[in-house]
Amino acid sequence: MSQNLDRLPPQAKYIVGNEACERFSFYGVKSILTGYVATLYVKAGMEPGDAEKATAKVIVHLWVFATYFLPLVGAWLADRYWGRYRTILWLSLAYCVGHATLAVGEGTKWGLFLGLAFLAIGSGGIKPCVSAFVGDQFQGGREHQLTRIYNLFYWSINFGAFFAFAFIPELKTKAGYSWAFGIPGIAMGIATLIFWLGSRTFVKVPPARELAPLDDDTRAENRRILLRIAAVFAPIIIFWSLYDQQNTTWAQQGGKLTPCILPLYFWNYTLNGETIQTLNALFILLFIPLFTYVIYPWLERRNLKPSLLARMSAGMGILAVAFGAAAWLEYRIESGEKLSVLWQTGQYALLTFAEVLVSTTGLEFAFRHAPASLKSTIMSLWLLAISFGNLLTSLITWLNQHHDPASGKSVAYLSGSQEMLLYIGLMICAVFAFVTVARRFEEGDGNRA
Repeated sequence: MSQNLDRLPPQAKYIVGNEACERFSFYGVKSILTGYVATLYVKAGMEPGDAEKATAKVIVHLWVFATYFLPLVGAWLADRYWGRYRTILWLSLAYCVGHATLAVGEGTKWGLFLGLAFLAIGSGGIKPCVSAFVGDQFQGGREHQLTRIYNLFYWSINFGAFFAFAFIPELKTKAGYSWAFGIPGIAMGIATLIFWLGSRTFVKVPPARELAPLDDDTRAENRRILLRIAAVFAPIIIFWSLYDQQNTTWAQQGGKLTPCILPLYFWNYTLNGETIQTLNALFILLFIPLFTYVIYPWLERRNLKPSLLARMSAGMGILAVAFGAAAWLEYRIESGEKLSVLWQTGQYALLTFAEVLVSTTGLEFAFRHAPASLKSTIMSLWLLAISFGNLLTSLITWLNQHHDPASGKSVAYLSGSQEMLLYIGLMICAVFAFVTVARRFEEGDGNRA
C-alpha cells in the first residue's frame, strides 16, 4: 500500500505530544526558578535584595549551561551505544526524579541543587536526541517536510511553555513551591508514557556500534563538516546569552513594574514579571503558523525566500533591537518612573520574532547538514551554543558585582540599563561575525544553506 508522502507520518503525533508535555515540565520549573533561588539566600521574613537576585541569576544560568552542555554526553551515548530512542526513554526517568527531588526538598539547598542536577542530566541528555529523532522520521521521500515538521515541533514546545508560564507561577502563589515543582513532574511522566506508546511506529536508526565502521575518507569528511558547522554556530553563543535572560533579567525587570490584573471569565489573572513570560510562548504559537503557511510560501512563490543562514542573521539583529527596547525601559525604571508590566510587551514580541528566525531555522540547518552518523552530535553542537551563552551571562553577572565597603553589600559596577547596552554591543559584533562565517559556509557548500 503506497504512502501519501505529503501527509505527516503517524509517529508525528507521539513526538509532538511528548514534546509539549516535556516542555511544560521544563518551563514550569524555569518560570519560577529565579524567584525561588533568591528566596533561599535571604533570612526568613526578608525580601531578596540586589545581591540575592544576582546570585539567583548566576545559579539559574549555570543550571541552563549544564542542561545544554550535557547534550554532548547524550549525543555520544545515542550515536555510539544506545541509539536515540533508548537514550530518550531512559534519561527521561532521571528527568522525573529531578522534579520529584525539587518538590520533596522544597525550601532546602540540597533539594535545589540535587533536583537541578537530575533535571540537567535528563533534559540535557535527551535534547540532541529528540531534535535528531524528529528528522529520522522524515527520510525516504519525506525530506521536503522537514521545514514543516520542525516548525510544528517548535510550535509544540511553545504550546507546553505557554501553559507553564501562564499557570505554574499562579500555582506557586496559591499552593506553594512543592506543588509548583510537582505538577511539571507529573507532566514529564506523561511525556515519557506518550513516547513509549509510540515505540512501534518510530523509525529507529541504530547506533554506530551496530553499523559497519566508516572508512578513513568518510571519517575525514565528517570531521571537516563538523568543524565548518561548529564555526557557524560559534557566534550564536551571543544570541543565546541575550535570549535566555527573558527568564532572569527580564523577569526581574518585570518585578519592578506594576502588575496588571486581567479580568478573565473565571478568575482575575495577575500579569506580573513571572507570568508575562507567557507572551513569548503565545507569540510563538502565532508567529510559527504565520511564517510556515503565509510568509515563507509567499516569498517562495516569488523566488525571494531567504536561505537558512540569512534568516538566522536577521534574527540575531532583531534580538539586538529587542534588548534595546528592554534597556530603554530599564532606564525609565531607574529614573523613577512607575510603569505597567505591559510595557514589556514590545520587547517580548521582538524577541519572539528573532527566535523564530534563529531557533527553528537552526534545528533544520543542523539536521540537513549533519552526516548520518553524527546527527545527534551536530544537534549537541547547536545546544552547546546555548550552554556557553548562559555561561557567558553568569560570568558577566558575576564580574559586574563587587563588595562596597561603605554599605557592606554587594553592588553592581554597571546599572541594569548599562549592562543591557553591553549585551547589545556583543550582539552587534556577533552579527558581523556570523554573516562572515555564513557567507564562507555557503560558498564552500556550493549552494545556499
